[in-house]
Amino acid sequence: MNSEARHGIVVDRRLTGGGAKGTSGAYTVQDDEDQRYYGFDYRQIVTEGFRTIRIGESVRFHVSVEGPGRAEFVIRLDQPDPSEYYT
Repeated sequence: MNSEARHGIVVDRRLTGGGAKGTSGAYTVQDDEDQRYYGFDYRQIVTEGFRTIRIGESVRFHVSVEGPGRAEFVIRLDQPDPSEYYT
């Protein structure tokens, strides 16, 4: 598997019990092209802001060379309105 950029939709999020409040998430993205599923967690999300993603969001990612079922360098393509987080 090469490391070209892929596009997909986040289809699942499960709490893993990590993080400061025990609510870190493990995510699953489905590749638009080949329909395969890839897992990742908040550490793979590339962002200047919140390290969270919602189910249904479009992302760009690379398939990990170290683990072919893992996504890395995940970038959100649907940036939310910051006011959603500060109401």
